[in-house]
Amino acid sequence: MSGLLALGVSHRTAPLALREQLALTEGRAAGVLNALVSEEPISEAVALSTCNRTELYLVATDSVEAETAGLGVLAREAGIRPTELLGPLYSLRGAEAARHLYRVTSGLDSMIVGEAEIQGQVKRAYELALVEGAPGPILNRMFRGALAAGKRARTETAVGQKGVSIPSVAVELAQRNLGDLSERRVLLIGAGETSELTARALAARGSDAVFIANRGYKRAISLAQRFNGKAVRIDELPAQLAGADIVVSATNSPHHLIERSELALIMGEREGRPLLLIDLAVPRDIDPETREIEGVSLYDVDEVQAIVEQNASGREAEARRASGILDSELARFERWIGAQEVMPTVAALRERADSIVAQVLAENTTRWESLSATDRERIEQMAHAIANRLLHEPTVRIKGIADNEDAYLQVSALRELFGLDAGTEPEASEGADVSSLDERRRRNERS
Repeated sequence: MSGLLALGVSHRTAPLALREQLALTEGRAAGVLNALVSEEPISEAVALSTCNRTELYLVATDSVEAETAGLGVLAREAGIRPTELLGPLYSLRGAEAARHLYRVTSGLDSMIVGEAEIQGQVKRAYELALVEGAPGPILNRMFRGALAAGKRARTETAVGQKGVSIPSVAVELAQRNLGDLSERRVLLIGAGETSELTARALAARGSDAVFIANRGYKRAISLAQRFNGKAVRIDELPAQLAGADIVVSATNSPHHLIERSELALIMGEREGRPLLLIDLAVPRDIDPETREIEGVSLYDVDEVQAIVEQNASGREAEARRASGILDSELARFERWIGAQEVMPTVAALRERADSIVAQVLAENTTRWESLSATDRERIEQMAHAIANRLLHEPTVRIKGIADNEDAYLQVSALRELFGLDAGTEPEASEGADVSSLDERRRRNERS
């Protein structure tokens, strides 16, 4: 499908530590996009990075070279050897790459099926790519189609209902650990979508929250006003930790905001009061070693899924319904791709026929030494006429399938049968005059 490639790791293939290394903040994502499109085989790119996955969506003239280039870019960003990614890295091509994005966007490939955040994350990744000028016509069409499909899946099925999201599950986890949350002091670090969803889940359980943010302080104030909370600045974090019962952190920080040494001192001032930490960020906001401090309970984003299965009941049927919607939306994208590939395929087929005619004529040059120039020209014309007659019906038919549902499949079959994507010329028969063949091609090009 036009050199379409998806390359990445997810919670299904890679542990949190590796996903953390590969996570792309906004600044890193922009650099990755620019590095990708500067590679010769890659013409379009979008980079998606969430707590569950880091994925590259590419359009390239050579999928193998593009995969190697993408692997190299990811390895450089993570500061690791490319060979360390070979196990957890998956590579999907053509229709499978498009299908994967549609499932990701709808939440069907998420750690929590139907989770709410992924639609917005895909949209923001695509918008950033647009700012960087990285996508082109194919990825533009595919991402817009995936976002539309994800919206349909959530609107027309209940796959995203019941408040299913990583923040809502995190709040349920807090309630299981501490009981009634209405009297608990909750500290939310970050002012993005995850913090907003966490605040909404807390409000449903009668709990208010203190919001801490750095760059998005005005956003923190807005959230605090909406959810009857309070906003403070990041430099007040130590004092807020001293009084908190629950901390939920979800920022885009490239480094830890809570270190073990600092928290150990704070816990010494809390007179034995326990502290529950839930880190939903990738890269992690909270030093994993803080779990070794007495009185501290720490859960990272992967550990949150310990209670996911209890939220999954009843959603299997909705997930199947959503898959049906995705299939219909994906078919529309494939029809569009098929229509784009019809005329290039016709041109490639004609070019292949002309190349074969030229080759056969060149192979037999020495057998026609007695022919006059006029007779040679007549033979050439007849050979081209035969090729044109043979290709006439296939050409008419392929032009007529552009709007068919299986246009992409038929075009792909034709390209496969005639070797139009092989990147090689037809094999010359034994004893062919190669120099004569090259000269004939040059003459054809000049004409």
